[in-house]
Parts: sequence; C-alpha cells; structure tokens
Amino acid sequence: MSKNKISRKDFLSYSALLGVSSMVGSSAILSSCSGNKGPVYTPLKQAGEYYIPELPDKAIDGKELKAGVIGCGGRGSGAIVDLLTAANGIKVTALGDTFSDRLEGLRQNLKEHHNQDVPAENCFVGFDAYKKVIDSGVDLVVIATPPVFRPVHFQYATEKGVHSFLEKPIAVDPKGYRMIMATAKQAKAKGLSVVTGTQRHHQRPYVEAFQKIQEGYIGQITGGNVYWNQSMLWYRERQQGWSDMEWMIRDWVNWKWLSGDHIVEQHVHNIDVFLWMSGLKPVKATAFGARHRRITGDQYDQFSVDFEFENGIHLHSMCRQIDGCSNNVGEFIQGTMGSWNSYNNEIKDLAGNVIWKFDDEAAQAAFQQHNPYVLEHVDWVNHIRKGEAHDEAEACAISCLAGVMGREAAYTGATVTWDEISASALDYMPEKLEMGPMDMSKYVVPVPGSGK
Repeated sequence: MSKNKISRKDFLSYSALLGVSSMVGSSAILSSCSGNKGPVYTPLKQAGEYYIPELPDKAIDGKELKAGVIGCGGRGSGAIVDLLTAANGIKVTALGDTFSDRLEGLRQNLKEHHNQDVPAENCFVGFDAYKKVIDSGVDLVVIATPPVFRPVHFQYATEKGVHSFLEKPIAVDPKGYRMIMATAKQAKAKGLSVVTGTQRHHQRPYVEAFQKIQEGYIGQITGGNVYWNQSMLWYRERQQGWSDMEWMIRDWVNWKWLSGDHIVEQHVHNIDVFLWMSGLKPVKATAFGARHRRITGDQYDQFSVDFEFENGIHLHSMCRQIDGCSNNVGEFIQGTMGSWNSYNNEIKDLAGNVIWKFDDEAAQAAFQQHNPYVLEHVDWVNHIRKGEAHDEAEACAISCLAGVMGREAAYTGATVTWDEISASALDYMPEKLEMGPMDMSKYVVPVPGSGK
C-alpha cells in the first residue's frame, strides 16, 4: 500500500475493506497487495462475535448530560476533563470526595479552565459523598475513588439508574469482584452503559491488533509475556494532624487494602490485554514477590507470576516499581502461526517476517483524536446517547481477580486456583469507615511460606 497520506474517505473505505476480510478470508487482502497467494487464516472468532468500538474523534451530539465525579484526586480530575473533551453537551453538576481540599481543587480547575461552575450545594465531602452525588440527579458518574470503594459506588449508581465510568481496578478482593459481577448484570438489565479505565480497549493500535488476532493472524494462542516495570510510584509522607485513616487514604496507592497492590492497581492493564486478546481466563497462579525499596504502606514492590490456563498454555506476568532498574511496559503474545507485540505494534510470522503493522501515518491522516483516555469516554457517551446497554465491568473484574490471584499466590507462596480465589471470603474493606485511629498491626508486609 502507498506510504503517502490518504484522505479520510479513502482511509475509512480501506478500513471497511479490512473489516470485511474477517468474513471472506484475510488472505484475499494480502494477495491483492502482494500479487502472491497469501496464507489462509482460521479466525479465533467470527466477525460479530467480538466487540470493536467505533472510535470517532468526538461523541455524537444529543441531549445535555449531567455528570458527577466521585473521587476528585488526580485520576478523577483527569477523567472528567477527558469526558468534557470527548463530548459536547456535558454539564458537571456534582462533586464528591473524602477530603474538601481535593474537591475544591477540581472545582476551581473546572471553573477556571473548562467553564463548568459546580454549585456549592452540590459539593459533598465524606465517606457518604458518593450517595449524595448520585442522588443529586446526575445522568452519569465518574467513579475514581481509591479502588476498594469502587464496587460499592458502582452498585449504588446502578441501583439509581446512573451510567458509570469505573476507573481501574474495579475490585481489589474476591468480595468486590463478586459484587462487580452481580452489579454488571443489573446494569445490563437496566440498559446502562458502563465503561472501565482499561483504556487499551479504546487505543487505536491495540484495537486493530485485537481484530487481527481474532481474524487468525497469529493462529491459536500458545502463550505470552506481560510487563509493567517502572520506577517507584508516588507516595505521601504522614503530616502532623493526619489520623491513621487520613494518611492511608491520602497515600492510598501504597496500601494493599486501598489499592490491591500494584499488580492489581497498575499491572492489571497488561494482564487484561492478554485476557482480552486471547479470550482466556487463568485457572491457577504460582508466584513470588518481595518488598525491598518501598517507603510507605504495606505492599510489595515487585511480582513475578506464572499464570496457567485451561488449555495448558502459560502467561508470564512481571511488574516492578523500583528506581534504578530496567523499565519495560508492554505485552507479547505467541501463536501457532506468529506473534504480536505492543512495543512496535506489529505481527510477525514464525519466520520473523512482519505481516501486519499498525499504520500510524494513515491513522494520523484519518483522525484528530488519538488519546485513548478520551476515546473511552467517546464510546461511553455514544452508547448512552444511542440508548444502548454496554458493559465493560465483567471483563475488567475478571482481569482484576486474575491480578488478585497472582498477588495472593505471591503473598502466601502457595499455588492459588481460580475456583479458590473467586469463592474466597477475603474482604479488604475495614469494618468502620471513619477518620481516626486504626489497628495498624493488621497492615503488615506479607511474608510467604513458613520459615524455620
């Protein structure tokens, strides 16, 4: 194909042709480009059996939608701005947070930079702020509190008929997982649109790679490797006057009860990519992990997990948050006919020949919006305005529980099965949610095995 820039019309026509190829045989497209007879691919799934999002630059116009934000920290603040970028006709009418300073920071930013003036009577502070935001009359809500709270907040939003955007992870323990799965079914029955913060499902290179893998370009999947190795993440040193609860919530990303540990809070992205691309669910995990450099909290700073699946294939999962080490964030999937990697967005056959590569030049010519954090909101609003039920919560919950399974395998040193973890009574939510002292003896770094 030509490397020159193409018009939007030509690009969309070409993309439509590629979409048809999954039904008529992808080799027809390859043959027409190369002049040679190409390989015949056996699809993993037929077209129509998997979801490919429409990713226009902006959501369709429609009636004004009233939006609320629950959790006004960095991710909640970013997500509501992404929503305002994704769609016209969005009015932010309610804000909620555990702390007034975080709420006021977002409120001022929305007023000064986005022409959104949230009235004081619709600004709520405290552990019950989520109910007040949802009860204020919003149509949709951004839920970006520390992850342990998200199942409860999603459940209440769904009960009230409110569409939810759930930042990942959406569960940090088996109880939260089961709550999400049950609520997702209720949301679908009510015709609600639910999108999660696993934004690679709305990232153009990943979406096209997913489609190619479903069309059979790498054959049957035989294994993979996923990584999120980076420098140490942020932390908050305890300030004078902060109670145990306040310090932990302000420093939430370092405490396992609030974040689920970084294998769940962050590395879930990479685990999710493999589960999404393969359509598989792990049956057991064997792992190890450790804490060497973390400054606050009670969680690990590195994990290595061997996930095994029903068909006997294995996924190696690795994540680390330590300064001064090699960094690596991405995914690799091996199949019987070839492999895909996210680093340069290409598929190779078994001989190492590149048989597909994401055409960034064509994408840049065809679209203006390429930010997946914005595009996930485009998809969310489109489903809402079209009156279509849409669910990403179930798939995200499964990916989160896979992370939990790997975490518990590392914490204990035992092989943990899916049946065990999905039925486990493990519940990270404290009995009391109130500012004040906590029994800090409960929050210790796990040590696997039984040393002599």
